[in-house]
Amino acid sequence: MFTGIITDIGTVLKITKAGDTRFDIACKDAPETIDIGASICCAGACMTVVEKGAGAQNWPENWFAVEVSAESLSKTTLGNWQVGSKLNLERSLKAGDEMGGHVVSGHVDGVGKIIAIEGEGDSQRFTFEVPDDLARFIAPKGSVTLNGTSLTVNEVDGNRFGVNIIRHTQEVTTWGNAFVREAINIEIDMLARYVARLAEFPARLPKVEAGFGTKTRDQKD
Repeated sequence: MFTGIITDIGTVLKITKAGDTRFDIACKDAPETIDIGASICCAGACMTVVEKGAGAQNWPENWFAVEVSAESLSKTTLGNWQVGSKLNLERSLKAGDEMGGHVVSGHVDGVGKIIAIEGEGDSQRFTFEVPDDLARFIAPKGSVTLNGTSLTVNEVDGNRFGVNIIRHTQEVTTWGNAFVREAINIEIDMLARYVARLAEFPARLPKVEAGFGTKTRDQKD
């Protein structure tokens, strides 16, 4: 479980394609603070750490490795990663941690793209386009996770919506280097997902047993 508050920008150091695809990713966290099997959200996708190290393989950086299935590569932007790609990273939430964003699972629902970027004061206004089947889950002033970042939706127009990204967020995430037509990972708000699922079922009133609520001669007021 995550909150969508990015804590580090990772860099892809090495890509190894075998049965699954392995990515070795540089990070700021010391390897002794990362457990094998731990979950790290990488550009919005929850990945499992399979190896870690510091300064190994001719790299001065701390690093961890994840293995990604063909299914995940085809359903996310991970298949576009190259050596040198920058990634938003977030460690999994621990009991007592501040819930700074919103509840994020790290399960990518689809891939969208950036349609426009315009300056607005010190912020940047981004317009995104999402697949039609995800558009109904996005609402004005609701939350959405884009490349692992918890963001607030400003306005919605069909399958397009806009958000403002402040200067601080641009500086501590990959959003400062985002570009028009870039593909992005989308995770819809978990609450919106379950509300929509409930709405698919017709409301059903509980059945009333025969005679229920009817007084008999033996009952008194």
